[in-house]
Amino acid sequence: MKLVKIETPQISHYAYMLADGPEAAVIDPSRDIDEYLKAANSVGARIKYVIVTHRQEDFVLGSAHLAEVTGAEIITGDHELFGHGDKRLADGESFTLGDLTIKALHTPGHTPESYSYAVFAPQNPHSAWGVFTGDALFFGTTGRTDLPDADKSIEYAELLYDSVHNKIAELGDTALILPAHGPGSVCGSGMADRSSSTLGDEKQYNDVFTLSRQEFAQKKGSESLPRPPFFRHMEKVNLDGGLAPRVPFSTPLLTAQNIAQRPKDSILLDCRDPEGFAGGHIPNSYSVWLGGMPVFGGWLADHQSTVYLVADRNQDIEQAAAHLSRIGIDGVAGGLAGGFGSWRNTGQPLETSGVVTPQQLNLAGEALQVLDVRELDEYNSGHIPGARHMYVGHLLQHLNELHLHPEKPIVVTCGVGHRAGVAVSILLRAGFKDVRNLLGGMSAWKTLNFPTESGREKFE
Repeated sequence: MKLVKIETPQISHYAYMLADGPEAAVIDPSRDIDEYLKAANSVGARIKYVIVTHRQEDFVLGSAHLAEVTGAEIITGDHELFGHGDKRLADGESFTLGDLTIKALHTPGHTPESYSYAVFAPQNPHSAWGVFTGDALFFGTTGRTDLPDADKSIEYAELLYDSVHNKIAELGDTALILPAHGPGSVCGSGMADRSSSTLGDEKQYNDVFTLSRQEFAQKKGSESLPRPPFFRHMEKVNLDGGLAPRVPFSTPLLTAQNIAQRPKDSILLDCRDPEGFAGGHIPNSYSVWLGGMPVFGGWLADHQSTVYLVADRNQDIEQAAAHLSRIGIDGVAGGLAGGFGSWRNTGQPLETSGVVTPQQLNLAGEALQVLDVRELDEYNSGHIPGARHMYVGHLLQHLNELHLHPEKPIVVTCGVGHRAGVAVSILLRAGFKDVRNLLGGMSAWKTLNFPTESGREKFE
């Protein structure tokens, strides 16, 4: 038996290739199927099955295309929310992979259709070797429970608690936990930064085991996590097995003049770091740092958008386009050749935005408006006194609710400055003239022991 974990760090996604003898299965593949084909070839196995734990919300599945290329069967649960499956298993049904037995377990709570798959080796048929838990059970926590219906998140948390205790808990303490995501995923919060874990480990420190059913349901169901708008599109796309890799496979590189003449309804994403954006950027562009593109690009663009990209290097353009493709945004029409310098050096129009240090902000007092764009739980745990709050993802649609003074300078803060950079660009596009990014964000502010206050602020 051989197991290969294929990680896509930018979206904290884990897929797996499990092989026994000449047969292999791939669990929760993305549309970048080459990695799975290489993994199977490396162990001399043929992909016989593609297993999907649930529809996935945060990335495009590649199950249908991988099955088409390899001739594999797609295995899902029998819940109606699974749209594309060749072998649909009821709770408790099993199938074989080589000499392994894989048992399907319906584990709803994160989503109604979620399934986990327990793997049993012939040497120990009574205790599972491992279990692919999808988003039902992560290292140190579980998946979020607000996605099916935010008003029933506590009820779904109770359901998830029951799923874990009734279906997974008795698989044996040595069973490996094999989740679909790690720290940084938007499908949950509080994941432990571990490379591996067992069921026995989780029983020692995971809330779903250490808290009572009521305590867990209240804590999990009360989480306040942003829901990116592309989640709904991912659910629809993945109902049909996802998408094939994007075409074309490379992004056209365009001159500064080409970019200047782009369609007015297109979206220009600048994937440099926020400090570079502040020093000079193309007017009406959005700032989304390269590592944040797979999430925050999806707050500003969608699957119908025509997108252009600006980066420091040509190779960053291709990486940014790949990030967007993983959330179903394939309308990247081109990127600026030669980096931002090619725009600057040809005398094209420029805009700048401001920066401010924590020391300067602390001395300024009420002369500056402060906007905190972190998640609500982050804000409530400690923020700059008097700071208004709105999560960066909601800012584009709800900016008017903040009643910011248009003539007074605005300082935007987040954890270290990346999300604040996104917000700065939104405010500039909205017509605010003096917008500044707090360098180092709340991390630097707290390190310097400057004052904070806790609790909710009315602008959420």
